[in-house]
Amino acid sequence: MPDVLITTSSFGKTDSRSLDRLTELNINTVLNPLGRKLKESEVDELIRQHNPHGMIAGVEPLTRQVLERATKLRVLSRCGIGLDTVDLKAAEDLDITVTNTPDAPTIPVAELTLGMILSLLRQIHIADASIRRNEWQRPMGTLLLGKTVGIVGCGRIGSYLAKLLTPFGANVLGCDPACTVGDCFDLVGFPDLLAHADIVTLHLPYSESTHHLINKDRIQTMKKGAFLVNAARGGLIDEQALYVAVESGYLAGAALDCYEHEPYTGPLRKLDNVLLTSHIGSYAKEGRMMMEEQAVENLVREFKKRGVIS
Repeated sequence: MPDVLITTSSFGKTDSRSLDRLTELNINTVLNPLGRKLKESEVDELIRQHNPHGMIAGVEPLTRQVLERATKLRVLSRCGIGLDTVDLKAAEDLDITVTNTPDAPTIPVAELTLGMILSLLRQIHIADASIRRNEWQRPMGTLLLGKTVGIVGCGRIGSYLAKLLTPFGANVLGCDPACTVGDCFDLVGFPDLLAHADIVTLHLPYSESTHHLINKDRIQTMKKGAFLVNAARGGLIDEQALYVAVESGYLAGAALDCYEHEPYTGPLRKLDNVLLTSHIGSYAKEGRMMMEEQAVENLVREFKKRGVIS
């Protein structure tokens, strides 16, 4: 009976069907015992204890050191899109197949991004917070109608977001070197997008080349009074530079769902016009179920190819 270590923290909590599927195939599962994102040392210890044939992984760091300890590991099925926490070269060297679930998070992340944009423009979060303080602030917001939204990264999520924005009457710009045409947006260069967008929203992977893609210098090329949204990956934004830009009034506000270090404890929490959420982009019931189902099917398919199961 092959063993599968499931390190993503909430697997099976919404719906048990994916776990049931593994049980039906006589696959033994070991769930994340801490119920949160694991540290490298914690993943390393779990692998040392169980030495699994497969993993269904979250966003914990899967370094070369961790993967080398997993001597039986043949398939690493990422429950999500990003692979920036996986040492892919080490996985290749160790003959470990790596898969992900790029389709499932599309709608949840795009809808959250739209919600963030609307909240920033109408200052919904500020009005809510004032009532909770026994105050009665009535901030005057602005409309999405007629605004220019710049989408950096026009893959599945960025393209779907563009479709959601179209009925609002927004002008949508897109920037992506891998994209040659957009159905619901006009493709422009990165400098032009930053210069003309009222709202800039990021939808691209994190890598060394995109580290602090939005930094002090690039913020200064954005429109004064613009908003910045990140529901993609932490590390894309220099958070200290963002704090200075919002606190000074150069940017009107920002919304972040992911951070360079999580849980986030930095100074952006002090700013009322910064909306912060706890990395919940793909964390919608329907999307989560789809993600888990795809992660299991990826694992099962690769197990069969490798002869781990018949």
